[in-house]
Amino acid sequence: MGILNDRIKEMRIKRGYTLAYVAEKLGIKEATMQRYESGEIKNIKHETITSLAEIFNCSPSYLMGWEKLTDFEPSYEDVEQLIARGGKEFSTEQKMRLIKLLSGLD
Repeated sequence: MGILNDRIKEMRIKRGYTLAYVAEKLGIKEATMQRYESGEIKNIKHETITSLAEIFNCSPSYLMGWEKLTDFEPSYEDVEQLIARGGKEFSTEQKMRLIKLLSGLD
């Protein structure tokens, strides 16, 4: 697998998203999303990389392996996804992201 494929999978897992969720956001089939992660699809369009970066709240440059990940600032969509899954499914990292976001609210 290449760095792009690794980082797509890494960011999906880090955000707590399922393959189905990301595929739906991209308007593709879940199997296609899985092939992006596995490296079976070698040439991913730049529009798709840009869309993935928006979904994952990171830069396209990070996904391409050109830069390091900066500190993650959770979005309201992240919070919605975490809450929608119920607390039992939260990883420690997801719980900390949620606490960080909620503690910054006025």
